[in-house]
Amino acid sequence: EVQLVESGGGSVQAGGSLRLSCAASGFAFDDYAIGWFRQAPGKEREGVSCIRNSDGSRYYLDSVAGRFTMSRDNAKNTVYLQMNSLKPEDTAVYYCAADRPLACGDQYMVQGYDHYGQGTQVTVSS
Repeated sequence: EVQLVESGGGSVQAGGSLRLSCAASGFAFDDYAIGWFRQAPGKEREGVSCIRNSDGSRYYLDSVAGRFTMSRDNAKNTVYLQMNSLKPEDTAVYYCAADRPLACGDQYMVQGYDHYGQGTQVTVSS
């Protein structure tokens, strides 16, 4: 069973930083693409970032590119999302997700992934 557990969310002021972590278990972590999605109240879910293990390629939502950095540690079955220069519009529940090995890019960020964690709240105040 695919299990994804997020941590690291919290409340910060605009301009601050947070680092989200996602611990994965129950599946062959190396064989999956991992992504971060978020959903703000009253808004649709959007894909924030993803990373493909086969070639290390990454995708970032335009509005977070240059501020967020995603990384993965295959030895620890863990992915991270370093979020800097946070803005109030980044406020949302952030979800870690897993899908097929090549599932990283515009198309997959719109379609969504097969497996999601329970989410962690990020709140950015102005």
